[in-house]
Amino acid sequence: MDFIQKARIRLENWITHNDHHQEGYEMFAEQLEGAGKNESSKHVREMIEMTVRINECLRKALKALE
Repeated sequence: MDFIQKARIRLENWITHNDHHQEGYEMFAEQLEGAGKNESSKHVREMIEMTVRINECLRKALKALE
């Protein structure tokens, strides 16, 4: 397996990994809101937005390998 194939696998794994974390972050933000901790939830939601942007960059990097 050459470097590009390994890079493709690594990027795909990171995207999947981040997607799973994002699901957990969203559930946690909702739980924080339910507990009345809106300020904490706001920060977690900011992190969710960052995760979305990170995955957009990873997807672009993956596409650029084609």
